[in-house]
Amino acid sequence: MIRLEKKCVITIILLLLFSLLFMPLSEAGLRELVFETVLPNGLKVILLENHKAPLVTFQVWYRVGSRNEPWGKTGLSHVLEHMMFKGTEKTGPEEFSRIIQENGGNLNAFTSYDYTAYFENLSSGRIGVAIDLEADRMQNLVLRDEDFRTERMVVMEERRLRTEDNPQAVLIEQVMATAFQIHPYRWPIIGWMEDLARLTLGDLKEYYRTYYNPANAFLIVAGDFKKEELLPKIERAFGPIPKGGIPDQEKTKETPQIGERRIFVKKEAQLPFLVMGYHVPNLLHPDSYVLEVIATLLSEGKSSRLYQNLVREKRLVLSADSDYSLLSRDPRLFYLSADLLPGKEVADVEKALDQEIERLQRESVGGQELEKTKNQLEASFIFGQDSIFNQAMLLARHEITLNWKAVDDYLPSIRKVTPEDIERVAKKYLIPDNRTVGILIPLPPKDGKSSPSSPSIKEHVVR
Repeated sequence: MIRLEKKCVITIILLLLFSLLFMPLSEAGLRELVFETVLPNGLKVILLENHKAPLVTFQVWYRVGSRNEPWGKTGLSHVLEHMMFKGTEKTGPEEFSRIIQENGGNLNAFTSYDYTAYFENLSSGRIGVAIDLEADRMQNLVLRDEDFRTERMVVMEERRLRTEDNPQAVLIEQVMATAFQIHPYRWPIIGWMEDLARLTLGDLKEYYRTYYNPANAFLIVAGDFKKEELLPKIERAFGPIPKGGIPDQEKTKETPQIGERRIFVKKEAQLPFLVMGYHVPNLLHPDSYVLEVIATLLSEGKSSRLYQNLVREKRLVLSADSDYSLLSRDPRLFYLSADLLPGKEVADVEKALDQEIERLQRESVGGQELEKTKNQLEASFIFGQDSIFNQAMLLARHEITLNWKAVDDYLPSIRKVTPEDIERVAKKYLIPDNRTVGILIPLPPKDGKSSPSSPSIKEHVVR
């Protein structure tokens, strides 16, 4: 017993010390640590110095994602992301990646509903390489027809593997298409297959001219650098790029839902799968923080309500999850989902999920459970900043949604959530008339092949 107690004390001390390493980022506030400026051409530059290791992450974020695509041309954002690696007049096809790797760095890009982002992680002494390459392809990308045809086929194959061959991914895609009737969140980030087949090089060139310019982008740099040395390099590389037009980012708001919607998908699969999506606000509304708490309370860890009640006690499901992201440009969905166990009925699982929502609406959450939930969110927020890359990502996603400075509001807002807030928000948003229910009806697999692994609703990006 004494040894166990000593181990517990040591563990607590180590966790406290680890937390203190990140205290400036969570408690002191990023406003005091981040430098922001806007170049004359409209490019916003956000710099966060962190000298704990001789590394730098250089990220370019464009305010364009699938929500910006015109009807009938879905998938443009992701195809253009692929084409951004095909070279400029100075840099040949595939040379971009080779140059970064030769300088000891790594790189990638990703597309979401709301943005397309590119990054390079390098030693701090090599930051100039990333600056020059990114500035070059912001204005000088060469779009060749042969490259376009190849990459379009790559994206189409990616869609087949990630979505069309994955029954749960198909269901989630159909839920989004049913829940959103007006807003472009209704179509998938990767695009519909028919639209991808119709895209032309002309579409891509127009899209690049419209959205890839300094006024529609921002830079995030985090790591081991000195602002007074780095900023002139950025100004020299990006400053001469023409400002370009500022695209209209406003989208038609989804009208309030006036009744439950249901979608059934029949696909080759092992077991049924259930998804419920409720329309909810994003970061621009204070209820977003309450929804964060509700999602964590329901499904974070094995002590969560969904795990305890649906997995352990009732033994209805293999797993159950709730998911919500307050960091979206426009309001999206709060999800509940469940992987059924063999022999279990969808109706029983849906009833059990409904009972958990009703419990939130009629019973006050206990003080100890609420404190545990807030601690989980706080720990996730703090430990989520365990790298310069994640620090930059956190700033960037807040900037896309509202402003990077809003990151300082997260912990205080979570701490303010009360049991009364949870009850009120659950009654307001988590109601049948406000949701879309998706049910996967499994068909026998063809040729004895098993279905792919389940997709994560939490992932709203395509790499």
